[in-house]
Amino acid sequence: MSRHATTDPARICVTNAKGGTGKTTVAINVAGALNDRGRDVLFVDLDPQGNATEGLGLTEVYDAQPPTLFDALTSDPTLLGDLVVEHDEMDVVPSSIDMLQAEHELTIADLVARVRTQGYDVDPAALSQFAINVTPETVTGDHALDTLDRALETVTGYDYVVVDSPPFYGKLTDTGVYAAGNILIPALAEATSERAIELLMDQMAAMERQTGTTIGTLGVVANRIETTSEDEMMLEWFDAAFPDSPVWEVRKRVALQRAYTEGKSIFATEERCDMADVFSDIAATLDEQFGYTEVTA
Repeated sequence: MSRHATTDPARICVTNAKGGTGKTTVAINVAGALNDRGRDVLFVDLDPQGNATEGLGLTEVYDAQPPTLFDALTSDPTLLGDLVVEHDEMDVVPSSIDMLQAEHELTIADLVARVRTQGYDVDPAALSQFAINVTPETVTGDHALDTLDRALETVTGYDYVVVDSPPFYGKLTDTGVYAAGNILIPALAEATSERAIELLMDQMAAMERQTGTTIGTLGVVANRIETTSEDEMMLEWFDAAFPDSPVWEVRKRVALQRAYTEGKSIFATEERCDMADVFSDIAATLDEQFGYTEVTA
């Protein structure tokens, strides 16, 4: 998949630490919608549970022998290109069972970076003895959130990189957000989403302070919308909380789940679904935000 990308790809991290928001379904269908517009997409499944890997029909790859995404993040970023798996709609960097150790490993890496740069009287090598792959030589900066960023720099030929983040806060999620520099937020139209989004914004602000980077918010996908007063109230809250970002409404449709079960996005199925138009609108807006002006599909 490298028909026409000639510049650095746009990067998007689909993230919300609240479980049950349909994050992976949103990520897969956004990627499918971008492909439907003729964009070359690399999909990175950063979730140790591998839900997107399963939802793209690649369950057997989840149990692959090393090297895996875990090794690219914690040892050698140049491995990433060798991990790419072809899919009819997009290329995929699958998750693996090894990723269950990634949070611990990245925490050790971040400690190594802090000890080295902040002058603590601790030998970084003493910390790395608690790691599987991480050594002082693999940590290059004053933090260790750049591992996916460095890995993505080794692959070319894509218009977009879509990262599906884990459904929890931590170093792994921060690594995905840092690499993307932009977030797309799936959220349920229920009161508990207010607190979840407030925590997400706090997390983004903390990362910006730590790394000196700026994280852009591309929009909110209000997912599994129903016709209730609570839904209407929450849609108003999303609009007020994100006055400068679009808010899309995705209603509950069995067709989206069926597509997931078939290992593809709604755009690769024979079934018609009105929510495909919403995802098409998301993709068109992303193209506009990132300066892609020509539809080539």
